[in-house]
Amino acid sequence: MGEDSFKNVLQKILSPAGIVLNGERPWDMRIKDGKFYRRVLSEGSLGLGESYMDGWWECDDLIEFFRRVIPTNAEKKLKKSPALLLYLFQSIVLNPGRRARAFRIGERHYDIGNELFTHMLDKRMVYSCAYWKTADNLDNAQEAKLDLICRKLCLRQGDRVLDIGCGWGSFAKYAAEKYGVSVVGVTVSKEQTALGQELCKGLPVEIRLQDYRELNEKFDRIASVGMFEHVGYKNYRIYMEIINRCLKDPGLFLLQTIGQSISQRSGDLWINKYIFPDSIIPSMKQISASIEGLSVIEDMHDFGAYYDRTLCCWHDNFEKSWEKLKHIYDERFHRMWSYYLRSLAGAFRSGYLHVWQIVFSKGTVTAAYPTVR
Repeated sequence: MGEDSFKNVLQKILSPAGIVLNGERPWDMRIKDGKFYRRVLSEGSLGLGESYMDGWWECDDLIEFFRRVIPTNAEKKLKKSPALLLYLFQSIVLNPGRRARAFRIGERHYDIGNELFTHMLDKRMVYSCAYWKTADNLDNAQEAKLDLICRKLCLRQGDRVLDIGCGWGSFAKYAAEKYGVSVVGVTVSKEQTALGQELCKGLPVEIRLQDYRELNEKFDRIASVGMFEHVGYKNYRIYMEIINRCLKDPGLFLLQTIGQSISQRSGDLWINKYIFPDSIIPSMKQISASIEGLSVIEDMHDFGAYYDRTLCCWHDNFEKSWEKLKHIYDERFHRMWSYYLRSLAGAFRSGYLHVWQIVFSKGTVTAAYPTVR
């Protein structure tokens, strides 16, 4: 097949999404290298992302491009490449989230530089979906989300709280300041640990470089925000058993995670290679199966529509700060990071991905759980 034939095949796949190759609308693709067509047809999402990083194609509105293309399941119409088949095999047979690889996500993503995240995120450095119900800017929306978590956990002064996947300590710092609790936060990122300890200095907060599987102590409340995506489906039950082991009876656990409607056993190949190694988005079926006999779901809240706006704010901040960051990162990284933020925004805008806040209880519940919104 020649270039025109590959182009025609790809155009047929993209047509249900209303996308025209070399079209004039903001969401249309403008192809700069003819080798693009064959690369995408043979490599799927990996080829699409890498060819964008290499400057082989452009699109003025990547968010709208992905909002349109994701619901059509375009990638399922492509022949699976050997690289993709190998990746799927390894995801199913092996355990990417096993203990020996626990710190890989920290090294590959969160340790790429605190300067990047300082410029991209809000003033509290919250790296998860904000809560925009009444907020008009990112700082306020992230504080609203932190307060929402505290209220859903029914925090009481003097409580001992565990934060699994604590990031730079944003929740720990907020909960200690506003609700008078002590917090232990664990992360697998050395950079997050160092900066988190500095930001929480003087508060009853301990930030540890520690894998969740090493935890074996009691807490009144437990929170985990934006970390479950890195656990891996083979480890969901182990994760929930550790929550059960560490949570006092009675106690509350709040889980915030990106979710999807269909259970999968592997994540997106481009995302796994360049952004979040070993990541996979859970389904509600997988979560509910993992807590059977351990916990009760008291409350379920989906505010995935807010992640589109959150990601757009992060992207705007990233672009505005690029002049300050380009001495650290090259142009290929610039394109990669922009693609990551905008492709995810498109996925949330399409409704393909969700953000779930789930409150679980352990032990005897003496009163109805007070639903908080």
